[in-house]
Amino acid sequence: MNKIFGVIGGDRRQAELVRLLEADGHTVHTYCVGGTGGGAEALDRAVSAETVILPLPLCRGDGVLNCEESPMPTADLFRRFRGRQLLLAGQVKNQQRREAEEQGLHLEDYFLREELTVANAAATAEAAVQVAMEHLDRTLLGMNCLVLGFGRIGKLLSHRLHGLGARVTATARKPGDLAWIRAYGWQALETGRLDGCLGDFDAVFNTVPSPVLDGSLLSQLPKDCLCVDLASVQGIDQAAAAALGLPWVWARSLPGRLVPRTAAAVIRDAVYYI
Repeated sequence: MNKIFGVIGGDRRQAELVRLLEADGHTVHTYCVGGTGGGAEALDRAVSAETVILPLPLCRGDGVLNCEESPMPTADLFRRFRGRQLLLAGQVKNQQRREAEEQGLHLEDYFLREELTVANAAATAEAAVQVAMEHLDRTLLGMNCLVLGFGRIGKLLSHRLHGLGARVTATARKPGDLAWIRAYGWQALETGRLDGCLGDFDAVFNTVPSPVLDGSLLSQLPKDCLCVDLASVQGIDQAAAAALGLPWVWARSLPGRLVPRTAAAVIRDAVYYI
């Protein structure tokens, strides 16, 4: 059955999402998707669709739609919708949820769906390996790799690094997660007790969206240790890493940048389920 979708804002994954929806026979109206522009008429068509798909993440900065061209406050965007529409977005913050409710709208967060977050984590883990290999002058085989955090991404990244022959150490806060790390045959460290344990790592991958490695801890890493921060909020102190001369990459939003087709298919499937 043909449906009418509006896709507004976002990166390459939203552009791929448009292509996939159209390939399935749906009508798609777009506005500022994947760096493409859009005028007032395009916005009017997109906001009038039966189902409107907003970006992942919804916002870039404080209260501003994640949109490369003609960004706008989300509060202004929500005033354009009607109460009976289905509005979908990813990583919706409390502020945007309140803005939508004030307009009588129901804004559903597709990133809360487990099937999407797991698939997104798998894509992030694979892309993280790609980023690391692009910044290394040696193979991951035999390297000592530290994965900070043992959530979805941490678990899947540890598996992939292990599969490539790396020696994996993972950190967690909960005793149960530490037990699982050991059960997989990897070394386990407590996330908050890393002092004195960092001297042998060749690469560090952070998945924790809060400060984990400050200057004093970073100074304990070997001078050529690659630091890859995967979190939306930096867990590795960038300024301290630069001062110490450590190679550092903030590799956030990897699915949208490196594997947009896979990321788009995951969002499409979640939208269809909803």
